[in-house]
Amino acid sequence: MGFEPPQRLVRALGETCGDAAAAEWLGRLPALADDALSAHSVSLDRVCAPGGRTSLVLLVRRADGTPAALKLAPAAAGPAPERAALAHWNGWGAVELLDAPDAPDAPVAEHALLVERLHHEVSLRSLPEAKALLEAAGIVRRLWVDPPAGHSFESVAERTARQVEPMRAAAALDPALEPLVSAALAAREELLQDSPEHVLLHGNFRQSKVLSGERAPWLAVGPEPLTGERAYDLARLVRDRVEDLIASPGGAATARRRVKKLAESLEVDQARLRGWTLFRAVESGTRALTAGRGQDGELSLEFAGWL
Repeated sequence: MGFEPPQRLVRALGETCGDAAAAEWLGRLPALADDALSAHSVSLDRVCAPGGRTSLVLLVRRADGTPAALKLAPAAAGPAPERAALAHWNGWGAVELLDAPDAPDAPVAEHALLVERLHHEVSLRSLPEAKALLEAAGIVRRLWVDPPAGHSFESVAERTARQVEPMRAAAALDPALEPLVSAALAAREELLQDSPEHVLLHGNFRQSKVLSGERAPWLAVGPEPLTGERAYDLARLVRDRVEDLIASPGGAATARRRVKKLAESLEVDQARLRGWTLFRAVESGTRALTAGRGQDGELSLEFAGWL
């Protein structure tokens, strides 16, 4: 199978996995795609573009003609935890994981996920903001369940621990970042001293991760699952449409109202939601700056300064 991977995937994998590892995996991608199509006994309709940031999405058809989507991702992008989370949710609030490949012990099983096909071009971002937040709250609530027994999902503490040193390094390079980074790290330390719950979380929940479907009006996709408190999961949703907030003269007040509204509607402690929103915004902003995405970084950091 010969094709050019979407440029968004090429750029994002370089940031996520490193340029060398990304180039190696992208070089093997045509062969991996062929193997995955064969293992799952599906035929290709077309490549989904722009597709995911850390995965290639192929729109396919199963042997009986029903549409599906085949997602291929390198190990660093977490296809194994994603598979486990989707299997546990079993289609409740999230895209449904379909049958395993014919050869489940083959290497292809490690990087390929066959899921129901959704309308990839229609996400919650297509709705007015108030309606989108309402629908998002309903979906994410369904995902917050007890993790399966014997699970291997990482925790919020473990994931955020890996992010601490890169944040400090960014502040060392640019002392202007130091106050925000220090505030974000202090918030993390305080929040982890007394975590109130350990439920299964989506991990990257935002409006663009909820797509229109046939089986249900809206379903979540692309989890980066972990366990911890619900406030962590909501924190990324608070920052949604940040470019619109920054451009609005009342953006700061709107952001604070959003924290309050989401916390109340989902019965999450408002102070904890604010703290995780601060940490995640600063982490995202410093990571973007380090990767050379200056505009994205500045938007996230300006947002963080409002909190």
